[in-house]
Amino acid sequence: MDVDFTEPQREIRRTLHDLLAKRCGPDEVKAAVRTAPGHDTALWHRLSAELGLPGLAVPEGYGGVGCGPAELALACEETGRALLPSPLLATAALAAPLLLALGTEPQKRAHLPALARGELTATLVVPGASLALALGLTGENADGDWAGGGRSGGVQARRTEDGRWRLYGEADQVLDGHTAGLLVVAAHTGGFARSRARLFLVRPDAAGVRRVRRTALDETRAQARVQLRDVEAELLGGEGAEGAEGSGGSQGSGGSEGGRDHLAALADTGRTAACALAAEAVGAAAQALERTVAYVKEREQFGRPIGSFQAVKHRLADRYVQVQAARSAAYYATWDPSAGGLALAQALEALRASAAEAIQLHGGIGFTWEHEAHLYFKRAACDELLFGPVHALRAHAAAGAGLFTTATRARAAL
Repeated sequence: MDVDFTEPQREIRRTLHDLLAKRCGPDEVKAAVRTAPGHDTALWHRLSAELGLPGLAVPEGYGGVGCGPAELALACEETGRALLPSPLLATAALAAPLLLALGTEPQKRAHLPALARGELTATLVVPGASLALALGLTGENADGDWAGGGRSGGVQARRTEDGRWRLYGEADQVLDGHTAGLLVVAAHTGGFARSRARLFLVRPDAAGVRRVRRTALDETRAQARVQLRDVEAELLGGEGAEGAEGSGGSQGSGGSEGGRDHLAALADTGRTAACALAAEAVGAAAQALERTVAYVKEREQFGRPIGSFQAVKHRLADRYVQVQAARSAAYYATWDPSAGGLALAQALEALRASAAEAIQLHGGIGFTWEHEAHLYFKRAACDELLFGPVHALRAHAAAGAGLFTTATRARAAL
């Protein structure tokens, strides 16, 4: 296989790198996250109009650029390097792939072109702190219990006498949920006895929808609480995908027009999203390390730069090797998405270690909120809370590869 990037792929990286270097420095990031949307809307529209960023992996037939996971990962590496606050991850890595995999042709035509142009943003709404499990990153999502299990809590869906769907419930940690123009909501259908997790499309301006931005550890990764109070919804894939809800079909029998199950589509989306997340974390880790290397060349102790001390050189050399290994894993995952979970674990670990070194080697100023080092630390901590933890990502990947016995797998989950 050819592991080198093509010239168009390198051009995507160069163009995005140059633009973000001018428009998305630490001061611009801090200013953008404190606005009501949580990101620079003018920059987002420019990235959408000039680079087609949200439509990189959307087919040309639906108004996208028609690229693949590799191009999206390269773009995410650059946005991660700048810690760009934007709806890119929620729109391009979570919502758009689900629409492509499950949507009917009218649903795709109605939403994907606007998503690709950046005129519409979307996000995946999963109840509780279950995003990683719903995407199949830290465990099997097949039972659907992560969506509430049909019991109280989560989001419940019921069909009215006129055949329409109504949703009731809430989700607390929805990425960019306060600004998204389209919500892809995971909800339970069929009650407790025949409970099945399904995906629904909800317009945020529908009656009964309430959205509130939450205070998050990582301000660059905006989150919101989404409350649904008897809200009208549209089944993703259409009624033909669901079949007769009252027919007593077994869990997992639904799907899209092509017969794909909603839960399987979520797991597929999780694998490709993990590739983008891994590349994003690698970009952030590399930038944190570069800033630290530049600083230790300037900061002096005992009459010489601290970067000249052997102990400091060894620490930074270890981080460099770790970041390069994580980058290789992230690139490999774009070719083989089944390795996405492991690549994400390695990238999150590299980001956490690089952010810790940045804080320590920047000395007293590195511990202050005013310094940009804390932005990388918070991104590392928040991403692991949302999509990890690292040990769970690795344990699930190992279990899927058959490395653990049943008893060992049970102990690893503890």
